[in-house]
Amino acid sequence: MPNTAMKKKVLLMGKSRSGKTSMRSIIFANYIACDTRRLGATINVEHSHVRFLGNLVLNLWDCGGQDTFMENYFTSQRDNIFRNVEVLIYVFDVESRELEKDMHYYQSCLEAILQNAPDAKIFCLVHKMDLVQEDQRDLIFKERGRPEAFVSPLECACFRTSIWDETLYKAWSSIVYQLIPNVQQLEMNLGNFAQIIEADEVLLFERATFLVISHYQCKEQRDVHRFETISNIIQQFKLSCSKLAASFQSMEVRNSNFAAFIDIFTTNTYLMVVMSDPSIPSAATLINIRNARKHFEKLERVDGPKRSLLMR
Repeated sequence: MPNTAMKKKVLLMGKSRSGKTSMRSIIFANYIACDTRRLGATINVEHSHVRFLGNLVLNLWDCGGQDTFMENYFTSQRDNIFRNVEVLIYVFDVESRELEKDMHYYQSCLEAILQNAPDAKIFCLVHKMDLVQEDQRDLIFKERGRPEAFVSPLECACFRTSIWDETLYKAWSSIVYQLIPNVQQLEMNLGNFAQIIEADEVLLFERATFLVISHYQCKEQRDVHRFETISNIIQQFKLSCSKLAASFQSMEVRNSNFAAFIDIFTTNTYLMVVMSDPSIPSAATLINIRNARKHFEKLERVDGPKRSLLMR
């Protein structure tokens, strides 16, 4: 029997010109940052369905942020917009000079969510941080990161973002992580796999977006931003390949300290394996990746068997 798609409704909201459609286009439509300049303002609501990890479909509602539309969302369209929402992503423009109006709209969103979808997860993105001087970013984010204080009894996570660096991938990886139904199962099996092959670290990326959806580390790593940096670099490399009518399949990077392998893993994922033991040949690691594929293909299906990759 064919698998039934699991749809998750995701609201993307914020004032007009805050950068909502640009970030959506970069993450899900393979835009590069400079190409987003040609995007026009969103009129009312733009709907898109993004297949993510096989059965999971993200039902994205990109809501135009002009005042007229915003007021309609909270009145005549209230039930339609906010019913059955799994995730609300509210985008604040760091350059906005209308903070009071920003917070009014945000609080109106929270009230509607609490009434129509009280179990929804809330994410606030303080966006366009590249326009703030680097030595001022922590201070500005602290000042603008106040949305977290307004969500009780809902939960909120707040991120600083920019389309020009890896912060966008960090935020969206955290968002989609909350939507994957069997993510704990994936992490457990990824950990078992890492220990079996004696890897330092293993990362699982969603194939189309290259967002990190799961990881396991056996050794402490110094760079806490490495996941989103890798996502950004590889996604840009994939786009460069596509412009040459080539497709990215795999990569091996090796130096005197480690070897890193990025390879197509399942139908919907890439896998990255980091090894520091020089006695383990590349061929052995690649064989281990190949042998684990079938097991993780089963785990990827929401209604698939819930078996574990056991240590031997």
